[in-house]
Amino acid sequence: MTGSDIADKKILMVIAQKNFRDEEFFEPREIFEDAGVDITVASNSMDEAVGILGRKVRPDISIDNVNIAEFDAVVIAGGGGSREYLWSNKKLHKLVRDAHEHEKVVAAICISPVVLARAGVLEDRRATVFKDSACIKELEKGGASYEDEDVVIMDNVVTAAGPKAAEEFGEAVIEVLGKL
Repeated sequence: MTGSDIADKKILMVIAQKNFRDEEFFEPREIFEDAGVDITVASNSMDEAVGILGRKVRPDISIDNVNIAEFDAVVIAGGGGSREYLWSNKKLHKLVRDAHEHEKVVAAICISPVVLARAGVLEDRRATVFKDSACIKELEKGGASYEDEDVVIMDNVVTAAGPKAAEEFGEAVIEVLGKL
């Protein structure tokens, strides 16, 4: 695939306001940028978001103001803040459902595949999540079949297990996005 095949694509990257996992945001973002994809960062507010390792990101838009029709993919970074800020965010659940219904790429890493499960897009799908019993239960409660893998791709849905898989996750999102 050449860069021009994917350069007109737009990815919405979602991070928690606090304690997102730095490498699960920055490594995929670098892969997306290298592919020429346009990236918009969303969070719970417009305040500077701070990662677990201390890196900071100024969101471009709040989750409440996103129009998912403007994007080809939604990618949700993990980290402990996801449980607090993203897991129960009904607006984010709706964005994920709308993206999925319009056959856009929906992706999440670490503990954030729980957002996909709670949004109802993992029903009858194989998926992975950070290997934690509470996260695995949430996936299964959402109808997913848990796979103990670094990255799982099913159609337009990409899930990944944690920081070690951040680069592979980013590459998988690009691969799926290139098929749209």
